[in-house]
Amino acid sequence: MGFKCGIVGLPNVGKSTLFNALTQTSAAQAANYPFCTIEPNVGDVAVPDARLDTLAAIANSAQIIPTRLTFVDIAGLVKGASKGEGLGNQFLANIRETDAIAHVVRCFEDGDITHVSGKIDPLADIETIETELMLADLDSLEKRYPAMEKKGKQGDKESKELAELMLRPLLLLREGKPARLTERTPDEEKTFQGLGLLSSKPVLYVCNVEEGAADKGNAFSDKVIAFAKTEGNVAVVVSAKIESEIAILPIGDQKDYLEAVGLSEPGLNRVIRAGYALLGLNTYFTVGPKEARAWTITKGTKAPGAAGVIHTDFEKGFIRSETIAYDDYVSGKGEAGAKVAGKFRLEGKDYVVADGDVMHFRFNT
Repeated sequence: MGFKCGIVGLPNVGKSTLFNALTQTSAAQAANYPFCTIEPNVGDVAVPDARLDTLAAIANSAQIIPTRLTFVDIAGLVKGASKGEGLGNQFLANIRETDAIAHVVRCFEDGDITHVSGKIDPLADIETIETELMLADLDSLEKRYPAMEKKGKQGDKESKELAELMLRPLLLLREGKPARLTERTPDEEKTFQGLGLLSSKPVLYVCNVEEGAADKGNAFSDKVIAFAKTEGNVAVVVSAKIESEIAILPIGDQKDYLEAVGLSEPGLNRVIRAGYALLGLNTYFTVGPKEARAWTITKGTKAPGAAGVIHTDFEKGFIRSETIAYDDYVSGKGEAGAKVAGKFRLEGKDYVVADGDVMHFRFNT
């Protein structure tokens, strides 16, 4: 399953540096001027999950295959992007293709790196980006809604239902509120997402701090974290400079470097995990002597749908799943021990897969 998280922010906040560290590549040019990233760079990253290593060790798996997320580095937005300022239209279109937004916010002082507005004010930066996304959405809905409403009044039932759904975010946007606050039922979710509203996407704030604040943050990042809580969103503190230095080190040297700067793990691990959680994703595992593998599903996915992530034939011919909870697999030191302990379960089509389940599917060919 492909899930994309777009990295956005004002120019010179550290987006490309963060992207380079995330993907351990220098594919995105990081430079001290706006629009150094002209085309969105795309990179797949492994989702760090210690459980996978544990399972592989128990099963003596020959190969370990983690689940992955795609990050898209989108060039810096500026005030007026919704009206085409800078490279606005192109960048907004790139955001529309992502599932969530990782909003990099500058939370450091540095006289050598210019800020597009001339001052460090992370909350104002957040407002600038959010405003541009909302204005783009408002313009889009204002153009589309009248025609849909007219068709609905003429007796087209589908158009009437869509117009009623469109009106909800439209009213919010007119009040200066993002489309993600739109109330909708689970049955309406797919249609709502089809509207392609930029401000409907979940947001993860990435506070880019100076090296000395990488562990606990600073006064700037504290403001962002507090703001994120009021929205029901999450903020993560990282130093993009430190992360980029870690990324180019050999694996064996990374631990020593982290200890030297007072970190227990790369900050990017937190960014990846937070992005994964932001998208409402869960992980289940398949484990055997050949490989231990993590699979990505959305929360609430039932067993046949989880099987379909591996292959569509698994879903079509689904019979049952052989399931062991992660803790039970570890406690039993494998499948055999879990069976002896009575922790081996046969689950049917209505079973909702839990995060961490170790599964094996039975299906008709």
